[in-house]
Amino acid sequence: MKVIFPVVMLLLLFVALAPCADAASLTVTELAVTTKVSKGKPIDSVHRISNHSVRALYGFTRTQSDSGEATTVTHVWLRNGQQVKETTLPVRGKHWRLYSTLPVDASSVGNWRLEVRDATGQLIKAVDFQIH
Repeated sequence: MKVIFPVVMLLLLFVALAPCADAASLTVTELAVTTKVSKGKPIDSVHRISNHSVRALYGFTRTQSDSGEATTVTHVWLRNGQQVKETTLPVRGKHWRLYSTLPVDASSVGNWRLEVRDATGQLIKAVDFQIH
């Protein structure tokens, strides 16, 4: 019994740390808030935009990972520091592109931030923009 306990504890520690190692290899090579995604690429990069000029914005992310193992990232949309929307998206390769949408209307006015978080919830990258 004295031998089994340390082995079990070591195994639990390994399992707990394993997702962190995979998440650490995931990087965001491109992040943009855009008015449109065309042919797998953002057509522009929004830093300030009128709520009258678009019906939606897109958060575009290009990722790269060493392992290429399937994982997820989460887009967290915040207005004036308060979370408005959260979308979890799959990453299924060494090089992967993905996007989420944010509806835009008169109530969308404010200072915004799009955060990209890995499967463990750690912030990978963020971009700030404004809707007026």
